[in-house]
Amino acid sequence: MQGSLWADAQNQGNQARAPDIDMSELETLFSTAVATNASEKGGTKRGSAISKPEIVHLVDMRRANNCEIMLTKIKMPLPDMISAILALDTSVLDNDQVENLIKFCPTNEEIEMLKNYNGNKEMLGKCEQFFLELMKVPRVESKLRVFAFRIAFSTQADELRTNLTTINDATKEVKESLKLRQIMQTILTLGNALNQGTARGSAVGFRLDSLLKLSDTRARNNKMTLMHYLCKLLAEKLPELLDFDKDLIHLEAASKIQLKLLAEEMQAINKGLEKVEQELAASVNDGAISVGFRKALKSFLDSAEAVVRSLISLYSEVGRNADSLAQYFGEDPARCPFEQVTSILVIFVNMFKKSRDENARTVEAEKKKMEKEKASMSTIKG
Repeated sequence: MQGSLWADAQNQGNQARAPDIDMSELETLFSTAVATNASEKGGTKRGSAISKPEIVHLVDMRRANNCEIMLTKIKMPLPDMISAILALDTSVLDNDQVENLIKFCPTNEEIEMLKNYNGNKEMLGKCEQFFLELMKVPRVESKLRVFAFRIAFSTQADELRTNLTTINDATKEVKESLKLRQIMQTILTLGNALNQGTARGSAVGFRLDSLLKLSDTRARNNKMTLMHYLCKLLAEKLPELLDFDKDLIHLEAASKIQLKLLAEEMQAINKGLEKVEQELAASVNDGAISVGFRKALKSFLDSAEAVVRSLISLYSEVGRNADSLAQYFGEDPARCPFEQVTSILVIFVNMFKKSRDENARTVEAEKKKMEKEKASMSTIKG
């Protein structure tokens, strides 16, 4: 206190005396407000201590928070969500939502932890409440997985069918194109003519990858390739063959499809259908909670089985046709598989079109040059 204004005030005596205060006036003006404020503050503290009971969290906080975020995005009361799952209702839950629900199915450890909890369940966190709802459904994760398969099935089946059909169409177009057949025969004739007098001068066929060498073989004057010459020859002798690429509408699309991936897709669909059958059989003993689920799943299974049977038949047909395409060109399917055949053909078609168009531009340029020269000669004579 020494050296402070308070110490100085004590030493100065009456000079620093504060004015007299009317205590009655002070109490009248302020004592009630002070008492009221103190009472309110005290009441707030007491109220906060009893009005907000603490939420009980049993699940790992990070997992619980992520689960609550997921539930917030779905925006649906838990009982309604369970009803949608058991009804396989695709109008209520989409594929992404179902996949997220699968990620947040309670683990065996979490199930045991919730079963052993003896406190007030209403005090549990949102994640724990969600887990408790899921635990009411027997094998809920299995049901969610068949639900996800149910949602994705139509798209998967349609995409697989489209790819299989594309391969069949491309194979048919190549084998039935008379224009392509004539061009291949013309190429063989050119090859034999170039190799005249050698052992290769009387070939009855050629390896498919030889088509890729046509653009590499250049004339002595270096002005054109053998591909340019082929297009020039056809333009002069068989111009109707120049648009043979129009016969091969599905070839390029088919060349981008890998049979191995189609096999994997076919296998995934079959495996998914097996899971559906297993869950349908297991749910017999679920009781009343799965009655609607079994009915919806059985209806889906009946229609899906018919679709899969047709896909299996189509897949087998594609396998045969893919092999036959290699054999059509005299190749062994084991050494020159479908993907390689279609890739070579697409490259050949593109090289052919490029040379054909370049020849056409050259002819057009020559024509214009001759017309210009002719016009110049006419002017001179005139």
